[in-house]
Amino acid sequence: MPKSAAGPAPRPMRADARRGYDRIVAAAESLVAEHGAEASLEEIARHAGVGSTTLHRRFPSRQLLLEAVFKGRVEALCAKAHGLLPAPDPGAALVIWLRAVGAHAVANRGLGASLMHGARDSDPSPGTTTCHAMITSADDELLDRARRMNAVRPDVTITQLLKLVSAIALATEEEPDGPGEADRLLDLAIDGVRAR
Repeated sequence: MPKSAAGPAPRPMRADARRGYDRIVAAAESLVAEHGAEASLEEIARHAGVGSTTLHRRFPSRQLLLEAVFKGRVEALCAKAHGLLPAPDPGAALVIWLRAVGAHAVANRGLGASLMHGARDSDPSPGTTTCHAMITSADDELLDRARRMNAVRPDVTITQLLKLVSAIALATEEEPDGPGEADRLLDLAIDGVRAR
């Protein structure tokens, strides 16, 4: 019988391994919220009550840990994009989505830049989808629809839009009114994206 292209299904974790995994992710969520995406891995291990070796065995890279921390939030963000697909104004739908991505990135300090950087530097495990790939895919559908309706310039790409939103989030994440300033800067940038 031929072997599946995706390989065998991963074995479920033992209950104690699952609890350790969950403690690491919970500690990472807390410390990343406080210190940003560059939170100390040793501090995360300490807060989780595990050794540094255990953390690194479970998450061989910072990127994989961030993916675990933010995957649920990114899935909810992508669900919002899919909900916007039938909107009567595809240009407005794309702007609403970009604002949501920007607010998400501002609220999760350093995440956008870290996930984009990690997406360039590493290949995901077989059968997994990275947060960056999920956002790109959701954004691609909205952008494609907006392009077809001439709501955006035909030369605008997903990568450009995500870099723009990521740069705005990075520039405003330390400001007292980061989300508000990000919205104002995004308004300025969107004028350059719209079809003339």
